[in-house]
Amino acid sequence: MAGQLILVLGGTRSGKSIYALRRAEAMGDHRLYIATAEARDDEMMARIEQHRKQRGEGWRAAEEPLDVAGVLEVTEEGTVVLLDCLTFWVANAMAMEVNSGIDSKAFLQGQIRNVHTATQDRGFRILIVSNEVGMGIVPDNALARKFRDLVGDMHQMIAELADEVYLVVAGLPQKLK
Repeated sequence: MAGQLILVLGGTRSGKSIYALRRAEAMGDHRLYIATAEARDDEMMARIEQHRKQRGEGWRAAEEPLDVAGVLEVTEEGTVVLLDCLTFWVANAMAMEVNSGIDSKAFLQGQIRNVHTATQDRGFRILIVSNEVGMGIVPDNALARKFRDLVGDMHQMIAELADEVYLVVAGLPQKLK
C-alpha cells in the first residue's frame, strides 16, 4: 500500500479538523489520532474533550507533544494517522528549545523528514492539521514572530513533501496541491 501525506491548513474554527477527521474516516478503519496539545488549563481541557467527542469510536489515540516520529515507529503499517495539530507541535518544540537548548527548527525538520519517510516506507496515510498563522498582522513581539515564522517554514516543508494540500475556509476545503 502506497503512503500518502496530506496537509490541511485553516484558521481558527475554519473546519479544518472536522474536514481532516472525515477524510481520515473515509480512508480506512485502522486509525490513529496523534494529539500534540497538552491540557494545561480548563479551557484547553474542554477543547481536548470536544475533539475526543468529535472522533467518537474507532480511533486509537496517542498524546505526544514532541516525538511524533517515535509514535509512528510503533504504529502498525498501513494505519491512517491524523496529527492534530502542527501549531501545537511547533509551540511545544519552542518550549523544548527554551528548556533544553535543542534547536526547535532543526528538531522539527528532522521529525518531519522521519514522518515523511515512515509514510512512504510503511504505507501510512497521514493527515497533518495546522493553523494558517501567517495571514494576519505582524506580531508585535519577537517570540510571536518566531512562532509565526517557524510555523510558516514547517508548512512550506510539509507542503513540498505532501501529496495533497488543502486550505479550509468557513468549512469549505480548497485544494491547493
